[in-house]
Amino acid sequence: MTCRGPRGIELGLSHCHLCGLTLRGEGLCPRCGEAVHLRVPGSLQRTWALLIAAMLLYVPANAFPIMHTSALGDDRADTILEGVVYFLTEGEWAIALVIFVASVLVPLLKMLALLYLLTSVRRRSPVRPRERTRIYRLTEVIGRWSMVDVFVVALMVALVHLGQIARITPGPGALAFAAVVILTMLAASAFDPRLIWDHLEPRR
Repeated sequence: MTCRGPRGIELGLSHCHLCGLTLRGEGLCPRCGEAVHLRVPGSLQRTWALLIAAMLLYVPANAFPIMHTSALGDDRADTILEGVVYFLTEGEWAIALVIFVASVLVPLLKMLALLYLLTSVRRRSPVRPRERTRIYRLTEVIGRWSMVDVFVVALMVALVHLGQIARITPGPGALAFAAVVILTMLAASAFDPRLIWDHLEPRR
């Protein structure tokens, strides 16, 4: 695939990731003082490291209980998927769908999207750079919504605290899941999307 015109790096243009200012060359941003580079140093290495850590933690996040419930002597420990099944059996299809999409599907799709982007850049692929850039922007936007399960657990822990009658405590899966969400968000922010366009031939 060919590019429609010269790229910013060929014109010596750089972009400040902190305030968004476009300027020539590298150095310090005149507006916010942040270090500016034509390409973020070590972007791929940091993204790979964060993504691999998130993928490793994704297994215990779904295998371990995310919440322990104790009510009138009845103790219960539920994983994310068990919570989805519980709401399905109770007829709460909308709640089950929200939890499944936000807590299971979105983190998985985000990790697969980042894996695809990293692999395509590694292979110097010139295929569909616009679509790949849109995929990256989408992973940035939807990543934060995966925290809905963690927020629900935190809210229930804060509200339900009735001594020996009823008590809700977070399980080990909650910590692993929160780590997965944070690591994928950091991986997306560490990835430099300008690398997608670096292997296109300029149109003559």
